[in-house]
Amino acid sequence: MRAAGIEVPTQRRHVLQFVVGLGLAVVLLVWGLPYFAQTSWSDIWGVIRGVPPWHAVGFQVLMLLGLYFYTFTFTGSLRGLTHGKALVVNLCGSSVSNLLPGGGAVGLAATYAICRSWGFSRRATSTSAIVTGVWNVLARILLPVVAILVLVLGGVTLPPALTELAVAGSLTGLGIIAAVAGMMASERVAQRIGGLLDRGLRPILRRHRPRSTMSLEELVRDLRARIIDVVRWRWWSMSLGMLGFFGMYYVLFVLVMRETGVDLSLNLLFAAYAIGRLLTAVGITPGGVGVTETATTIVLVGWGADAASATAGVVLFSMITHLMEVPLGGLGWLLWTLSPKVAPPPEGEEPLFTDQRERTKRRT
Repeated sequence: MRAAGIEVPTQRRHVLQFVVGLGLAVVLLVWGLPYFAQTSWSDIWGVIRGVPPWHAVGFQVLMLLGLYFYTFTFTGSLRGLTHGKALVVNLCGSSVSNLLPGGGAVGLAATYAICRSWGFSRRATSTSAIVTGVWNVLARILLPVVAILVLVLGGVTLPPALTELAVAGSLTGLGIIAAVAGMMASERVAQRIGGLLDRGLRPILRRHRPRSTMSLEELVRDLRARIIDVVRWRWWSMSLGMLGFFGMYYVLFVLVMRETGVDLSLNLLFAAYAIGRLLTAVGITPGGVGVTETATTIVLVGWGADAASATAGVVLFSMITHLMEVPLGGLGWLLWTLSPKVAPPPEGEEPLFTDQRERTKRRT
């Protein structure tokens, strides 16, 4: 009964979060986007309708190429995962994340369930999820830092409010990167971080999991060893995947902006793009929808872009990279349903490898 008593409020909270997040996204898109850009939806759609259909198809191909690049991050974090299956995992997880506010947790659960159904162990799957999550966060933090450096070196003067926000974000991002790097490089640092987490969160965890015997310090040390093992194995593959993914999306962003008539310099477009990619992680709306488009448009218009052209470009880019992931996710779920399933190995065993020669080699 106690479990049921907890379950109902949790479900209600998730439903309320979905309704509020979706409502906020609609308000920002329908009212906030044209209001802050000082334009109208009739002008915005007028620009979008001028885009030739074959150009839109070409943009979609570039988007798919970016998603394929991201498979290198998945295959580099999970031994035995093929690029085809990595693409399915990416499509399924992204579609769920884009439909729900704070959907990243649901997308992570979907990724975990799919990989387990293909025979990967809990340990290998959870390590892969953590490593790819860390790589994602670090990449999204680095983008604005690089963008600020590009603007400063290019002699672009930033507004005071944007400068303060950029400095605060850069310092926070560099602090996170330093903490992660320190934990990976030094076991002593990992022990200190784990000890701090253990002292701070142990009372809360005991109330929810009274039978848990492993401390957070032990968990951090175990996690560090698992991450180091994966990073040493394929750090270059994961980095190539992130670079190819964000790089291809930036090329797509530039081409879309040029198509809608935005002729800002490449460094300004990169800064606007970096801000948008960082804001996609905002969990108050599904996939950061509304927040991302509004902020990116304000930045572009503030740098001199035509309001209707900039807003149309941002909306078109969002439709290609965000909205189209939902039907593609449906295709991904269909492919997963049709794919052969494999029972995962017993707890404590190595992850399942798809290459028979590699399994034979391990046995001998």
